[in-house]
Amino acid sequence: MQTLTHEEFFQFIEFFEENSQLFTETLLQEAVTVKDKIEEILRIGNIDLVTNAHSLVVYIIEEKDQELHAFAEKEGIAWATHSLAISFKLEWVQAIRRTLWVFFQKYTELQGKNKSFDFFEMEKQINNRVDYFLNSFFISYTKYKDSLINAQKEQVKNLSVPIIPINRSVSILPLIGAIDSQRTEVLEDKVLTVISDMRLQTLIIDLSGVADISGDDIYRLIQIIDGASLMGCNTVITGLRKAVVRKVTDLGIMLNEKTKTLGTLQQALEKYFTT
Repeated sequence: MQTLTHEEFFQFIEFFEENSQLFTETLLQEAVTVKDKIEEILRIGNIDLVTNAHSLVVYIIEEKDQELHAFAEKEGIAWATHSLAISFKLEWVQAIRRTLWVFFQKYTELQGKNKSFDFFEMEKQINNRVDYFLNSFFISYTKYKDSLINAQKEQVKNLSVPIIPINRSVSILPLIGAIDSQRTEVLEDKVLTVISDMRLQTLIIDLSGVADISGDDIYRLIQIIDGASLMGCNTVITGLRKAVVRKVTDLGIMLNEKTKTLGTLQQALEKYFTT
């Protein structure tokens, strides 16, 4: 291990910067697990752990709390965006804390009698700022991760109810897969909103991709159709499968008299796209 360079009246920040290369070497020895992940994290998230470690230490030593908080928030967003394991971040920051203390202890030894600071107060301040960084990081990470999850949920909702306009007054709603209570709730909200916003006159609901549907959800679908009718939008249902038709008839459900049915979506397009 090389010898630390030191000038008698160096401030700690100058001492740190003068020995930055040795700090990096010591840090990598401390962060055993993360050491092997540095290149991967750089490739995935464009996050340079070593450079960021040096920036973090400078903010801590120079007591730049505002910059420390902003840096933590930025780091939290970056790690959340790229879904990087926060266990690596925690280990890395704790390794930075330990390495920083190795350097601070060496600094105080070299200062000797020239020491003009309260060792224990300095210890307290450094630990408090490392904890402050971690707390700010985790809050930022959690908030941004939650916002990503909510955005993804909203995207899934929109994809589950894809209303496709084919002209100014006619749109198609192709339903594929299972129809459950959660989906019909989203369906009702989006259908009525689109009818209102686009002033639709005709909505073609294609059910050829729906193999089965429960009785309760059939009732809910009929209510959505009735709601569309009340808003002045005619509904055309296409692609009803045998199993669905049988369930409708067994339940004795009657469609709105204004609701039309056609065998296929192609028939509906030929009828309404040319008019």
